[in-house]
Amino acid sequence: MTAKIKTIRSSWWEGYGYRLDCQPYLGGALETKIILEKLRHRKDQLCELTTGHDGGIYNGPQFVRRYVESPEYGVPFITGSSMQLSDLYHLPLLSKKDAYSPKLRFLELKKGMSLISCSGTIGKMAYVRPEMEGMWSSQDVLKVVPDPNKIPPGYLYAFLSSKFGISLIASGTYGAIIQHLEPEHIADIPVPRLDSKTEWVIHDLVEKAAELRTHGNQELAVIKRRFNLLVDGIEKRHGGFWANRIPSVSLARRMDAGFYDPEAAAVRRIITEKRHTLISEFCSEIFLPGIFKRVPTDDPAYGVPYYTGNSLFEIEPLPKGYLSRRTAIDEGVIIYHNKVLVQAFGSEGGLNGRPVWVGNHLDGAATTHMLIRLKPKDPSMNGYLFAFLASNAGYTQMAALPYGGAIPHFDERNIGSVVIPLIDEPEMRSLSKEVERIQKGRDEALSLERNAREVVEESIEEAG
Repeated sequence: MTAKIKTIRSSWWEGYGYRLDCQPYLGGALETKIILEKLRHRKDQLCELTTGHDGGIYNGPQFVRRYVESPEYGVPFITGSSMQLSDLYHLPLLSKKDAYSPKLRFLELKKGMSLISCSGTIGKMAYVRPEMEGMWSSQDVLKVVPDPNKIPPGYLYAFLSSKFGISLIASGTYGAIIQHLEPEHIADIPVPRLDSKTEWVIHDLVEKAAELRTHGNQELAVIKRRFNLLVDGIEKRHGGFWANRIPSVSLARRMDAGFYDPEAAAVRRIITEKRHTLISEFCSEIFLPGIFKRVPTDDPAYGVPYYTGNSLFEIEPLPKGYLSRRTAIDEGVIIYHNKVLVQAFGSEGGLNGRPVWVGNHLDGAATTHMLIRLKPKDPSMNGYLFAFLASNAGYTQMAALPYGGAIPHFDERNIGSVVIPLIDEPEMRSLSKEVERIQKGRDEALSLERNAREVVEESIEEAG
């Protein structure tokens, strides 16, 4: 790790509330303030552009989270770690009784808000798209509610998530072990006002990205429902203890209780009653890389972007750094466009067993050894495979596979035993193409959002 060393003038202390920790003076915040001060455009303080609860910049109180199983009694609940997920289908449900109480009612998300993680990992951001309306957020998510009469919401988000906005937000963090960010730390962030036409162009780019993601997830939910109907009649276990009686002959394969989950067994039984196959038969390649030594490089010319498993599930995966190209090739950890990956390590109820689609932006990148690579015998069936694994019928089987105490995981042989339903071939191909089209929409959304930030950054740099 390279040490950061910087000389701090005592004259700068006043502008940062006489803080003596390093954070406000590193990460480009000071340089950003100087650039914005020299900018000829008008600057408005962030708090002057927001509206609503507590002036429009707020997080929330700490509270006991009571989760429920049925959507009838709960609302989807977003935390600082889940706010950037591309698929919000599996969010936990917070009790409606608590959500609509006077204490938490104001934590409901509304379209156009900018969300900022404000505890632990600071500065992760998300724009509230249409599908997120009616969800609730935790106290670890700071909400910025723009006043549309004063500023286009998409433009404000693009600025806050740009390199200028992020550096200013990060400078407000405090805390030694667990970092925190409070509303008052960003209230006076200077927001440069570009000409109205440019701001609305940027807003439209962000809005189009939000709509593409929402429509894509809604369409994918319809496809997944095609498989979910297979398990709708199965009695589900709702936490707590459960018991199942297993013939001794079956224990020769596995002796851990989770593998014999009655819900997963019921899913497999229903699917096998009709035309079906196994992943081991459906795929020509099932590959889980072995543990390998990461050889990083600072020069992109000799490396490939390296992603952790968690980041691949987000709307904008960000690389951890660059992995030596030779290492990535030798270890077989490079991923390619339109391939299906499955998280094979992680805690119960987390991302373990969830599938990932390799979009255009990830083509040629590298990942950890914790993701199984799946390659169908028929390349046109990637979309069908992904949709099934993302459905309840697929995930219920996947959730029963992990073994191990500290870090539950599974391997190629385990996932090969998952049962897949086979419907009419024309319909399978149609569903697969539809999934590929949805994934292209996600790629386009990411390009639009990045373009919006680029326009913001270029406009500021050119006017400086």
